[in-house]
Amino acid sequence: MAALFGGRRRWRSSQCFHVWSRQLTGKYDYDLVVVGGGSGGLACSKEAAQAGPRVAVLDYVEPSVQGTKWGLGGTCVNVGCIPKKLMHQAALLGTAVKDAKKYGWQISGPVCHDWATMAEAVQNHVRSLNWGHRVQLQDKKVKYLNLKGSLMDEHTVKGLTKAGKETILAAKNIVIATGGRPKYPTNIQGAIEHGITSDDIFWLKKSPGKTLVVGASYVALECAGFLTGIGLDTTVMARSIALRGFDQQMAGLVTDYMEEYGTKFAWKCVPKRVDKLSSGALQVTWTDTRTGNEHKDTYDTVLWAVGRAPETKALGLDRLGVQLNKETGKIVVGTDESTSVPNIYAFGDIGEGRPELTPTAIKAGKLLARRLAGHSTELMNYDNVPTTVFTPLEYGCVGLSEEEAEKRLGKDGIEVYHAFYKPLEFTVAERDASQCYLKVVCERGGDMKILGLHFTGPNAGEVTQGFALGFQCGATYSHLSQTVGIHPTSAEEMTKVNITKRSGLDATVTGC
Repeated sequence: MAALFGGRRRWRSSQCFHVWSRQLTGKYDYDLVVVGGGSGGLACSKEAAQAGPRVAVLDYVEPSVQGTKWGLGGTCVNVGCIPKKLMHQAALLGTAVKDAKKYGWQISGPVCHDWATMAEAVQNHVRSLNWGHRVQLQDKKVKYLNLKGSLMDEHTVKGLTKAGKETILAAKNIVIATGGRPKYPTNIQGAIEHGITSDDIFWLKKSPGKTLVVGASYVALECAGFLTGIGLDTTVMARSIALRGFDQQMAGLVTDYMEEYGTKFAWKCVPKRVDKLSSGALQVTWTDTRTGNEHKDTYDTVLWAVGRAPETKALGLDRLGVQLNKETGKIVVGTDESTSVPNIYAFGDIGEGRPELTPTAIKAGKLLARRLAGHSTELMNYDNVPTTVFTPLEYGCVGLSEEEAEKRLGKDGIEVYHAFYKPLEFTVAERDASQCYLKVVCERGGDMKILGLHFTGPNAGEVTQGFALGFQCGATYSHLSQTVGIHPTSAEEMTKVNITKRSGLDATVTGC
C-alpha cells in the first residue's frame, strides 16, 4: 500500500472530530471514493484502480434488527446469492438421495439433515470470500476503509467508525453503491420483535424449525423452497400473486411444483400480529381476505420477505440536492449512472428502475469506472438481462414476459412457442414433470425476433445463461430452430420447440 500512501501525513483536529489528510500534489485525497463494498462497489473500485487513480472504498455493515452482522462483500456474498444457492444445493441433494434408490443405490435407514453442519460449512465459505475480497483490494491498491460513509458535498465523504470517530475524504468523483436491506412490515404487532429476514436466515446456528415465510417474492420462494427441501415444515403466506414482475404462467408452475414438493401456501392471507408464547413458540394471527375469517397457528420462526428498501437515508443526499424517487427512496440516475449532482454517481440496487441483480451491478460498476477514467464511452445495457429463481424447480428467463410482450405488441403481434418436456433424469426416478415447461415469445411478423425465453426445470440458470447470448445478437426463431441441440439435455428442448399456443395443439414432447 506504500504506493498509495507514500506522501507525508498530518492530523488536524476540529471541535468534534479528527480529520486525516495528506500533502498531495493534487486537489483531492482520492480520484474516486466508492461508498458501499458490495459486489458492484468492489467491482467499480478495483476496475478504477487498474488505471492508476487513487481509489478508496468505504463499507460498513449495520447489524440487522436481530443483531446479525457479516463481513465485506455486500448482500450477494453474505446474505444473498451465495449462501442461498448453497442451501438450495443442500435441498437438491436431499431429493437426489430419494432418486438414488430408484437408480440402484442401497440406502439403509432414514436420511435426515443437520442444519448446524450445513450452516457452519456455508458460513465458513462466506468468510473465506470476505477475506478474499480484502486481499483483492490490497492487491489492486484500493484503500479499504471500514467506515459508514455519508456525503458532505459533491467532493467530500465523511466516514464514521463504530466508535464514532469521523474521517473526511476529498474525492474528485464519488460513487454510491450501498444496495438495499430487507423491509419489515410496520403495521403488524410483533413483526419486528419476533421476526427475522433474509439478513438472518443464513447465519442461524440452530435450525429455524417450523417456519412461516411471509411474502411471495423470489426471495420468499427460494427460502421456503430450501427449507422445505431439508425437511422443515414450511408455509408461504401471500396476500396476492407470486413472483410479481415475472411471467405469471411460469410463476404458477413454480408454486404448483412447490406445493407438490411439500411447501404449504396460504393464499390471499394477511398477517395481523405475532405473539411470543410462554413456550417460546410464535403465534401468528392472520386474516383470509377472501372470507374475512381470522386464523391462528404457531411457528418456530417467522421470516419476513416483503421487499427491500434502498440504503439511501443515512447518506445525506437530501442536503446535497441529489434527486430521489419519493415513493421508492431510490436515486434517480441517468443512462451513465449520473445523479442530479455533478461528480456523484450511483448504480446497483439503489438506482431507480435498475434490476436488483448482482451481475448488473458488477458490470455497471466496471463500465462506470472505465468511463470516469476516460478509457471508454460504453454504457450499461439493462435490456434482456437473464436471471434465475432458485426454487425447488428452477425458473430461468431472459427478455419479456408473455404479458409484457402482449402489452407492447398486442395479442396478434406475438407468437408463443411452447413445450412440456420430461428431463431424462426424472424418468427412472419416476418424478412428476408436469411443471417442466418452456416457452419462446417471438414477434409474429418479419424475422420473428425472439422477445422472451422462459424455462422451468433442472439447472435453469445454466440453460438460460447460454441462450441469453442470442438476445445480444438479435436472435430470431429461425436462428433457434437452426441450432443443433446437445442430446440428451433439457436445454435441447429449446431448440426443438415448434408448437405454438395459437395452434391449440398438444405441446407435450414425446419420444427421446
